[in-house]
Amino acid sequence: MQNHFDLFHLPQRFTVDTAALEKAYHEVQNQAHPDKFTQASGAEKRVAMQWATRANEAYKTLKNPFRRAAYLCELNGVDLQTESNTSMPREFLMQQMEWREALDDAKAAKDLAALEALQQTVREARRDQTRAAGDLLDAAQYEAAALTVRKLMFLEKFNAEIGDVFALIEA
Repeated sequence: MQNHFDLFHLPQRFTVDTAALEKAYHEVQNQAHPDKFTQASGAEKRVAMQWATRANEAYKTLKNPFRRAAYLCELNGVDLQTESNTSMPREFLMQQMEWREALDDAKAAKDLAALEALQQTVREARRDQTRAAGDLLDAAQYEAAALTVRKLMFLEKFNAEIGDVFALIEA
């Protein structure tokens, strides 16, 4: 079975030409569009729907840097061990604790300015970790990239929590 990169005829790298991804995605979608199968048999319609669904999933994965990084690790036989391996460097864990404290303080005080500052800090950390993961993945250092991808998972989740607190305060 083709992987997502093969589906869109893209090199299997973290660094993706987004214009080429967009173009390839639309080409696949056009080939599998339901309007082209109005006169087709039920089986042909199902196959077209499966291709469209697969293209959507592949596109979402490759478009999102975090998901693309995790996918590249998996493709190259590196299990991210997201459920069983939660060990992180001490400095990263200390930073997480400080951020959680800042989030709790901002939430309790309903301090939007503090929340915005925290969100900006986390965005910068995500950008830095994404860049680091990309460098490792493009250098085919998949095992080393796995730790960085797990850090990204923490940052993605924490960023969502910040968004939840924004919604709570602004409600």
